[in-house]
Amino acid sequence: MISVERPFGIYLWSIFSKIWKKSIGYPVERFEFVAGKTYLSTWTEVLGLVISYYVVILVGKWIMRFFAPIKLNTIWQIHNLFLSIISGFFFLLLFEQMFPIVWNHGIYYSICNPKSWAQPVVTIYYINYLIKYIELIDTVFLFLNKKPLQFLHCYHHGATVFLCFTQLIGQTPVSYVPIILNLGVHIVMYYYYFLCARGIRVWWKKWVTRIQIIQFIFDLLFVYFATYTYFAYTYFPFLPNFGDCAGKEFAALVGCFLLSSYLLLFIGFYVATYKSKEGKVINKNLNKNIQSQSHKLNDISFKDLSNKVVNSTGVNSIGMTTRSRRI
Repeated sequence: MISVERPFGIYLWSIFSKIWKKSIGYPVERFEFVAGKTYLSTWTEVLGLVISYYVVILVGKWIMRFFAPIKLNTIWQIHNLFLSIISGFFFLLLFEQMFPIVWNHGIYYSICNPKSWAQPVVTIYYINYLIKYIELIDTVFLFLNKKPLQFLHCYHHGATVFLCFTQLIGQTPVSYVPIILNLGVHIVMYYYYFLCARGIRVWWKKWVTRIQIIQFIFDLLFVYFATYTYFAYTYFPFLPNFGDCAGKEFAALVGCFLLSSYLLLFIGFYVATYKSKEGKVINKNLNKNIQSQSHKLNDISFKDLSNKVVNSTGVNSIGMTTRSRRI
C-alpha cells in the first residue's frame, strides 16, 4: 500500500538490505562510513586514482595513435545499460528515503539538519560514490575507439569523483539534491548511450544535454542557499538567513565551485554543439535562397534586355526583323 514511508507501495530498502547481506555478508544497517577507514575514503587514495585516471587517458590516447580503433561495442552496450539500470534503482531508493523526511519536516530540514544525514542515506551516497569510479571507464572506451576526448568529459568525470568524496567526508545533508538529480539524469543519459551503441538514433539527443544543464541549475539553487545561510548565520548574523546548516565549510565551497564550473562548461558545450550547427544550417539555407534569387534576377534582367533590344532595333534574339503592319 502506498504511504509516505512507502511511496512506491513496496519497501525497496528491505529488498536492498537482502541483496547487501547476501553480497557483503553482514546487514546493511551495520555499515558506517568512516573517513580514513572505509574503502576509498582517504585523500591519498582519491587523489591518486583521479590523477591515475588522467594519466591513463593521456598515455592511452597516445598509444592508440599507432593502432586501429578497438571497438568493444557489445561490452559498451552492457556497460551503459548497467549504469542506466543501477542509476534507476538507487534513484528510487534515495527517493524512498528522502520523501518522508521532506514530507514530515520540510525542505530546509532535509538539506540542513544533521539528522537528515541518516545511515541509510549515507549508505546510498557511498555506493553512488563508488559508481563514479565505474563511470570513469566511459573514457577508456572512447580512446580505445579513437573517439575525440573533450575537455568537458574528462574534467567532469574526474572532478565528480572528487566532489562525491568531499561531500561524504564533509557530511553535507544537501548532497541528496545533486545526487538524486544526477541519478535521474544518468538513467536517461546512459540509456541514450546504449541506444547509440545499438545504432538507434533518437530525436531527443539535445535533451540529454539540456536536462544536465537544468540539473546543475537546481543543484546550485539548493547548494548556494545552504552555503549562504550557513555563512550568514555563522559569520554575518546581521544578514537575513534561515539559520545554521550542517556540513563542513570546505565541502560547501568545493561543491559550489565544481557545480558552477559544470554549469558553465555544459552551457558552453551546448551552444558550441547545437546552436552553432543551427546557425550554419540557417546560413546555408540563406545562401541558397540568395543564390536562387540571384539566378531569378539574372533571368529577368536578360529578358528585359532582350525586349529592349527588340524594341530599339526591331531585331529579336534569333535574328528576325519584326515589321509593323500598316493599317
